[in-house]
This record gives sequence, C-alpha cells and structure tokens, in this order.
Amino acid sequence: MDFRNVLVTGGAGFVGSRLAIRLRQSYPDLAVFALDNLSRRGSEVNLLELRAHDVGFVHGDIRCPSDLSGLPRFDLMIECSAEPSVHAGQDGSPAGVIESNLIGTMNCLEAARSSGAAVLFLSTSRVYPIEALNSLRYTETDTRFVLDAEQDLPGAGANGIAESFPLTGARSFYGMTKLASEALIQEYVFSFDMPALINRCAVIAGPGQMGKVDQGVVTLWVARHLFGVPLTYTGFGGQGKQVRDILHVDDLFALVDRQLNTQSVWDGRRYNVGGGTENSASLFELTELCRELTGSRVEISPRPETARVDVRIFETDNTKVQRDLGWKPEREVAATVAEISEWIRSRKSQLEPFLGR
Repeated sequence: MDFRNVLVTGGAGFVGSRLAIRLRQSYPDLAVFALDNLSRRGSEVNLLELRAHDVGFVHGDIRCPSDLSGLPRFDLMIECSAEPSVHAGQDGSPAGVIESNLIGTMNCLEAARSSGAAVLFLSTSRVYPIEALNSLRYTETDTRFVLDAEQDLPGAGANGIAESFPLTGARSFYGMTKLASEALIQEYVFSFDMPALINRCAVIAGPGQMGKVDQGVVTLWVARHLFGVPLTYTGFGGQGKQVRDILHVDDLFALVDRQLNTQSVWDGRRYNVGGGTENSASLFELTELCRELTGSRVEISPRPETARVDVRIFETDNTKVQRDLGWKPEREVAATVAEISEWIRSRKSQLEPFLGR
C-alpha cells in the first residue's frame, strides 16, 4: 500500500469511524484522521473510540469548502460523509440532501485534487431506479419475497442485482445525489487522472451503529427488542417480507484493504458490494432472529401502505468484485445480529439514550 496519510470524511459516523479504526489497527504506521461535523446522534461515542485508537480528528463540514482547504496534506480520501436517509427531501425541499451529498462531494473532490490524493467513494445500492426494481418478478413465501431467477431486465436474477442493471428512472433524491456524485468522480478521473474507486454498498451493519427507522435497520431491530420498544412493518402489505442483503462493516473493511493494495483497479470503476443473496433477510426473518437472541418479544404493528421510495427486494450480485479482487463477505446475518446484540448489552446504560426509544 503506497498511501501514507488518509482522510476519512464522515469519520465520526458508523462506517467512517470503523474504517478509520481498522486502518490504524492494520497499518500502525499509517496516519489517519477523520473529518466530521458531529451532527449525527452517537457521534460523541464514536469520537471517544477514534481518540482511543490514535485517529486524528478535525471538526469540519464538507458543505463548507473552507473547512476542507486548511487540512493536513493527505494522499487518500475515503469519502463516507452523507445524508444517509432514502426519505431525505421527500416531505419538503430536497436542498439539504443535495447540498450534503452532491455539493459536498464536489468540495471533497476539489480538496482531493488540490492534495493530489486518490478517492474511495462509498456509494449505495439505492442508485438503481425504484420502478425497475419493483417491476422484477418475485415469489412470495411464508417469510419473504424472493426474486425469480428469470427476469426481463439485464443485471437481475437469482444472484441479485449486478452493475449492468438499467439506471433509467427515479431513485429518490438520496440515490440521485449518489449517482450524480459517481458521475462527477468519473469526470475527475478523466480530466485529472485522479485515482478513484466507487463501492455501491448494500445495508451495512455491525457493532457501533446507532440505528433508526430510516438508517441502521439491523441495529434498530435488535435494540428495540432489547429495550422493549414497539416496531412497525411498513409497506408491501405490512407483513415484513421485504428483503435486503446485509454487509458486516468488517467485511467492507476487508474489501477496502484489498482495494488499497490493488493499484490496477483505481480507474473510477464501480462495484456492487453487499452481503449477497446468502446474507439477506426479510424484516420478518430479522424479527425471528432477534427473538431467539434476546429472548424478548415486542409489539409489531402492520402499516400496509408503501412509501414511494420503498423497494420490495434488493440483494447484491457480488460477481464483479469477487472476480476482480477475490473478495466475498464472510459474516452471516445471524452472526452480525449476535454481535450487535452483545455490543448493546455490554453498553446498555450508555446506549439507552440513543437506542432505547
């Protein structure tokens, strides 16, 4: 690995802080510092862990170019900052999510260009259009919706959704800003020979995440069972059969580690990165796992109405990233849920203000 100084934007968030800490643990001679505006709940908890692992911290906001212009020189930016909710901008002006996720990306790219740095950008599976995903053929079982193997659209089938899936259509303001950021990154690659990579991540989970309704669903589900707080099955008939694949944050780091040590892939290419079909779960199945692990049952209310940004099934086809880098996820959903449960139990009084409501 040729990188010596790494900046992690959104570095006090769940993913950013975990990647920063794992980098310091794996490469003790690597200088790592995190930039964050500390606006998300739980940031102060992550900040303590960053300090404990000798990760530097800069209080700044990617929406403000001046906060990026005076940074120490770096040769790699891992761009984890984002407004992460797919519902952002749906009930009012989308200006906030656009400013954070697109204008913020432009500011980050300018800072990276000025510093002569490479960029690893964490994008999302939500770049794929909602109507196309929800038009896919599926079968309903007792516990989940299952994608049929044969589909009319390219890039969809028994292995999930691949990079060749069509991109025409609406995808939410969140998804749009991420897809537009991807396009902007590729222009920087073309115009300035900037080394860059894009990971379109599925649902990321693991210890350290402050789950809420629109982000961090696995932690939310475990926490609600541990603290005895009711839940809701929202959309698609209110049965909890919608499905997502789940990527443990340590599996994501294992991929990032391989990418940092594989110079040939830094050409702006995009990878779908997720738990895959073998590491997916419906909300119904997640509930059963939580009941088994916690010994608790909470009230779950059905809300049949489906929001316009909701997707019935998304499972990642990891074929491309496995072919190029030999990577595949190792943590099963049950193991991830168990880790999160143990993390919450061991810090119950500390986490109750964040997760117990």
